[in-house]
Amino acid sequence: MFRIGFGFDTHKLEVNHDFWLGGIRIPHDKGATGHSDADVLIHAICDALLGAAGLRDIGTHFPDTSSEFKGIDSKVLLKRTLVLVLGKGYTIGNLDTTIVLQNPKINSYVPEMIKTLAEVLNIDESRISIKAKTSEKLGFIGREEGLSAYAVILLQES
Repeated sequence: MFRIGFGFDTHKLEVNHDFWLGGIRIPHDKGATGHSDADVLIHAICDALLGAAGLRDIGTHFPDTSSEFKGIDSKVLLKRTLVLVLGKGYTIGNLDTTIVLQNPKINSYVPEMIKTLAEVLNIDESRISIKAKTSEKLGFIGREEGLSAYAVILLQES
């Protein structure tokens, strides 16, 4: 049996914040803001995993009202999410993601993000795809006020 999950996240960009994306810190004059480290890619992946397993969403398991998750490394949330999904009897088939941001250009960081995510998810790097798009300078993303990420995951019964 196969199950497909879809995830989405968006965060505001502000100066004087670290920019975490796909589990790595990327040098930039702005960073995403949020209750955790605001890693939109990992948050979208968590939602895709949880949705595919019928476990609702990231906010249900890691609420932004909890001090336990204030400033937390999103890789920790991803590890905890994986434990929940594995506990339901599923394994990851593949993961396909898209990041939408105007700047910085992240193409050179994609291999490191894939490596990091593969280690956290305990899957082969070949099962992970990360794509990046701009919004052609349209909307809040084009004005560099924020960024978004989308994730689709295929789970299969173990």
